[in-house]
Amino acid sequence: MASFKGEYEHSVDNKGRVSFPAKMRKSLNPGAKDHFIVLKGLEPCLYLYPDDRWQEVEEQLSKISSFKKKGRTVKRNFLRSAEDISLDNQNRIGLSSSLREYAGIDGKAIFIGAGDRIEIWSPEYLAEEDAKLTMEQYEEFFEEVMSNGQD
Repeated sequence: MASFKGEYEHSVDNKGRVSFPAKMRKSLNPGAKDHFIVLKGLEPCLYLYPDDRWQEVEEQLSKISSFKKKGRTVKRNFLRSAEDISLDNQNRIGLSSSLREYAGIDGKAIFIGAGDRIEIWSPEYLAEEDAKLTMEQYEEFFEEVMSNGQD
């Protein structure tokens, strides 16, 4: 299973349509059939999941108990903004005005490969997030998550 990587900037038209990066299209599994789920990310960006990868997310969500407040809250707030979208004949996706507003996307959008999903950022919000992260913090995060607690 191929993963998404790289960074690509594209213009957003006045109807909220943006070209889906050609290099990322090559990483799509044929099972996704050019269908996606887009939703608010945990940072001020959008998460874009191809349909086949979304099925894995739904499996994880189904394991969360709806009988506990934390479980209900996470499911509700993660899924409430989710929208089904598809590539059009010109390989564009349409982003709703509410999702564009949340992510500050206006005029330009940056697609970032994040392994199993794609993040869509406004250039301004991405620059702000990048400015918050020092190289030392990144090194610390990288070592922690890549070592799996091993020395």
